[in-house]
Amino acid sequence: MAEVTVSQFADVLKVPVDRLLVQLEQAGITVSGADDKISDDAKMELLTHLRRSHGSGEETAAPSKITLKRKTQTELKMASTQGRARTVNVEVRVKRTYVKRDVLEEQNRAQQEQADQKRKEIEAAQQFEADKAEAARREQERLEQENRRRLEEEEQQRVRQAEESRRALEQRERDDAERDRARRAPDVKGVQEPARVEPKVEARKVEAKVEHKVEHKKPEVRASAEPSRGAPGTRYGRQELHVAGGDGARFKKKKTRFRGRPTTPDGEQKHGFEMPTAPVKREVPVSETITVAELAQRMAVKANEVIKTLMGLGVMATINQSLDQDTAVLVIEEMGHQPRLVKENEIEEDIQGIGESDSGLEDLPRPPVVTVMGHVDHGKTSLLDYIRRTKVAAGEAGGITQHIGAYHVETPRGVVTFLDTPGHAAFTAMRARGAKATDVVVLVVAADDGVMPQTIEAAQQARAAGVPIVVAVNKIDKPDADAERVRVELSKPEVVSEEWGGSDIFVQVSARTGQGIDQLLEAILLQSELLELKAPRDGLASGVVIESSMEKGRGAVATVLVKRGTLKLGDPILAGQQFGRVRAMFDETGNAVKEALPSMPVVVLGLTGAPNAGDDLLVVESDRKAREVALHRQSRHRDTRVAGRAPATAEDVFSQMEDAKISIIPVLIKTDVKGSAEALRQALDKLSTEEVQVKVLGSNVGGITASDIQQAASSKALVIGFNVRADSGAREAMKDTGVEVRYYSIIYEAIDDVKAMMSGMLAP
Repeated sequence: MAEVTVSQFADVLKVPVDRLLVQLEQAGITVSGADDKISDDAKMELLTHLRRSHGSGEETAAPSKITLKRKTQTELKMASTQGRARTVNVEVRVKRTYVKRDVLEEQNRAQQEQADQKRKEIEAAQQFEADKAEAARREQERLEQENRRRLEEEEQQRVRQAEESRRALEQRERDDAERDRARRAPDVKGVQEPARVEPKVEARKVEAKVEHKVEHKKPEVRASAEPSRGAPGTRYGRQELHVAGGDGARFKKKKTRFRGRPTTPDGEQKHGFEMPTAPVKREVPVSETITVAELAQRMAVKANEVIKTLMGLGVMATINQSLDQDTAVLVIEEMGHQPRLVKENEIEEDIQGIGESDSGLEDLPRPPVVTVMGHVDHGKTSLLDYIRRTKVAAGEAGGITQHIGAYHVETPRGVVTFLDTPGHAAFTAMRARGAKATDVVVLVVAADDGVMPQTIEAAQQARAAGVPIVVAVNKIDKPDADAERVRVELSKPEVVSEEWGGSDIFVQVSARTGQGIDQLLEAILLQSELLELKAPRDGLASGVVIESSMEKGRGAVATVLVKRGTLKLGDPILAGQQFGRVRAMFDETGNAVKEALPSMPVVVLGLTGAPNAGDDLLVVESDRKAREVALHRQSRHRDTRVAGRAPATAEDVFSQMEDAKISIIPVLIKTDVKGSAEALRQALDKLSTEEVQVKVLGSNVGGITASDIQQAASSKALVIGFNVRADSGAREAMKDTGVEVRYYSIIYEAIDDVKAMMSGMLAP
């Protein structure tokens, strides 16, 4: 580097000139001012001085690692779709780190030494294990050799003893033969036979001698101590020698006799099976569903026989096919057995133990449950809205109630629980559930419109449920209102007013002006007083599910009407096929509550899934009991569903061949609540004709997901979203698959669109 002045060098080093002059003076470099020039040697002396003053051990110490950064900038011209080019600045940054070779070598040397140390330790451990195994092997070989040598010596000793015993016996036989010949010789010459020598002592001597020489567990030769009475002697006049087992014979395992097996009079066993002389008639238990294999096992026949019987009855089934109870009973009777129907809901009997634990509970008065029913657009929600002093009807789509609403209203004349049911024809099942869960039915009829089909249907449902009816003749303030016309038309379904000698109360009201509202409440409370409504507030609670849905962030949400007991936070609950624990409860305004008394509707969170509307909600003793019953119900429902569609008859095969010629519109339904899904499915099923059929692939609650879109794409189905929307994943899947999704908030609009699709598929 060329010589520079002190001021220039200070500018390069980014330090003040005065400080640089002081450092030069301390380093022994003489300069007169800022304009003097300094050489490269002076710069190195200054650097050495600074290193020494900052504690560097070596004057020429250098860093062990250096990092270099480089940055380059370039420009690129890119063509645009509008025809004009644009310039893009590109900046490239490069970072490189250099490490001294001696540092790397030191690190590699340390790693190598550490690896060598580990390897030596492993080799030493392996060598130790090998030496240990070799020592154990040698010890084992030594023991085996000693055992073999000992066994060989014992075997040789046994052979010698056996040989000595054989020789002793042979000598004994020769001696006996000599004595016999000596005794018989005088008999020939007429000489008296000498006295016979008793062989008892001799036999005992032989026995003792043999026993002394024969070892344990070897056969021993014994001579009888005394001859049997009347037993003839042997050929040579000596007694019979018996060969008996040694001591080991005493411990010989005796032959065991099987328990329970019959025996003959002489003690021998005989086979336990005897061929029946007549057909065996069994009592076969049958549950609600049973497979072919299980049915054959219970009748003690092969499954092929059951399948043949089913084919004779016109039912095609496999060995793993589930049969319903009626079909199984026919098969059992056809094969000559006696069916016995089994009750499978024993686990569900007296779940709460009401007969025992709640027998002594006190019944206290409870508020009435009033259901508002009638034809669509006759003012049911508006009438209830006036009573509650809120504007609920303004929030309904098209002014039409789409699901059951439950409200706990405190009126000046008492507390009343209202259930607002939809009036559209598709919501028949929802109105029926409302009639079953109520004490009093308020039948709303518009004075200017008269009685409609849904009005008659609601009256019939109330009569079937045995619930008193209070008729509210609404819109009485209109100029064309005719209350007498309503009375006449309602007399046909046997709803007769008290003025005409009937038992039903008629009240003329106006939901807009409030006319007759007080008289309506008086009539409702009068009917409730006549019914003397009471329920216990203590004990395990029970109720009915009014509506249920799946909400994002909250899970399964169920609107429950408590019938008896007090529902509290933390109670283990069971609702249909779902179970859980009450995590939170809210009233109709969204306020959290800690407990719900009888006749109080609340929104319950905590179930594992959305139950069906109309299911009973029960508080049980423990979570285990709730889970057990819920899983049992799910299994039974699954088996029943499989059995319901399983056996295919010959007529079904021909009907499927005919269905192949029919146009089909596949539909997938997703709604906000269970009741709407049920109503929409029933309404679409009723639209099917001989030429075009609507096939509902599935109906469920919750938003539209990507899996729903994939299912619809595989079957080329139309997705109907009723008061729900598709999430982001579903929207992306819609773009990829091209599935059509239609959103609705009013039920008859969805029905009209499906009708239009069906009309386009009709033959000309």
